[in-house]
Amino acid sequence: MIFAVHYTYAPEQAGLRDEHRPAHRTWLRAGVDRGEVLSSGAYPDGSGALIIIRADDPAAADASMAEDPFATVGAVAGVRIVQWTPVMGALSE
Repeated sequence: MIFAVHYTYAPEQAGLRDEHRPAHRTWLRAGVDRGEVLSSGAYPDGSGALIIIRADDPAAADASMAEDPFATVGAVAGVRIVQWTPVMGALSE
């Protein structure tokens, strides 16, 4: 299953994200290496980010995202995880 993970950022948490960004990116790279993180990136307006992940079920997606250093230090104001079914393009099966 593929999930779209939408992070919402609060401006007052910018310093916390800056501090933990290296660990966050190391975590993302490890997920890419395992085939779990398919793509990720911040929104240009600074309001948040999108991470596309592969997980067995919604509970596994939640558990995986709970391990993100941004999540463990409270650097994200909001998280929305939604199952996503791509029908065309690079991520479709």
